[in-house]
Amino acid sequence: MSVLTALEKSACEAARLAGGVVRRRFRTEMASRIETKGLHDFVTAVDREAEAVILEFLASHYPDHAVMSEESHPDVERSGYRWVVDPLDGTTNFAHGVTPFAVSIAVEDDEGLAAGAVYDPIHDEMFQAYRGGGARLNGEPIRCSRPTISDNALIATGFPYRELSRLEAYLEAFAAVVRSTAGLRRAGSASIDLASTACGRYDGFFEIGLCRWDLAAGALLVQEAGGRVTDVVGGSSFADSGDIVAAGSGIHAVLLEITRAAFGRASYSAG
Repeated sequence: MSVLTALEKSACEAARLAGGVVRRRFRTEMASRIETKGLHDFVTAVDREAEAVILEFLASHYPDHAVMSEESHPDVERSGYRWVVDPLDGTTNFAHGVTPFAVSIAVEDDEGLAAGAVYDPIHDEMFQAYRGGGARLNGEPIRCSRPTISDNALIATGFPYRELSRLEAYLEAFAAVVRSTAGLRRAGSASIDLASTACGRYDGFFEIGLCRWDLAAGALLVQEAGGRVTDVVGGSSFADSGDIVAAGSGIHAVLLEITRAAFGRASYSAG
């Protein structure tokens, strides 16, 4: 087993362990106890319980690796390998008893995204990938869709609830996508949106103001499924800025033209 396949396997194992916690707690009293971390940013005891399971797994298997995790280690710098963990992506959905939500785990090395997994515990769907190895859903290869015209495309997005200063620019892009495609969906979990783009359920995805743990594993899935991932002006800073456009090449070009027009002004600042 190569290093990358071993990392992918570990990401899947850790995601499945945390997913078991999330699934058991769904629609329980514990799930509805919400704490506020910031503007429109919430956490539950289940987030922390799932994170503890992941951190214990990583500490036992990779004690020398760094871990950046949403709830307890949000600012860890990379030194060699770094795991990027979101124990419950879609906390607001989860706390309100609706889907989707997921566990998202990626690992980075000196070349960038190395391996990752997004696990939907309600539907028992494991999306996984490692760099250069393609992307899979429950073991079967997946590919981004390749619509020939944007009129037929179904696009996913997320509202910039932490980026209200750029809301007007986002709404400009939103309106342009509505006019150019078959429709927009806002499901409430960026990792699921990216995984769904990787397997062709959605034709593309764009959002601004995400955190690294929201998108790391999902971005790798799209890349390994034959798609293209950039920031909203076509650069490679999506993991740092949290601004992302992800799709198969044809629709990516359409989305990027729209987001460049909306965000590609002097006022745009990645990060």
